[in-house]
Amino acid sequence: MRLVQVAQHADDLERAALFYTALLETDPTAEFDPPGLLFFDLDGVRLLLDRNAPSSLVYLQVDNVHDALDRLDGAVEVVSRPHLIFTHEDDLLGPAGREEWQAFIRDSEGNTVGLVAFVHP
Repeated sequence: MRLVQVAQHADDLERAALFYTALLETDPTAEFDPPGLLFFDLDGVRLLLDRNAPSSLVYLQVDNVHDALDRLDGAVEVVSRPHLIFTHEDDLLGPAGREEWQAFIRDSEGNTVGLVAFVHP
């Protein structure tokens, strides 16, 4: 089984498109308005921004959480600064031998988004 789509609430599709284009560094793949749907492709998994979806906590992998926050400086509210979660001893939850760093931001629609990076110590 494979994850196909994650939905996230968005009141303003235009504002959400600008935010997620900057965060993901890619343009939306499709928009249908009405009914108020905006799609991004995340390596084969659809991120759906939907006026009628509930809020969810989405974790997005970035190369470096510090660099991602620097790139978005002033455009996001930082909920939690970058911090080390743990070092993976095996491949069960992430690449063995890598540190997992996370930061949390608030998107343009008020949703919390986790940023995750796996880095060599």
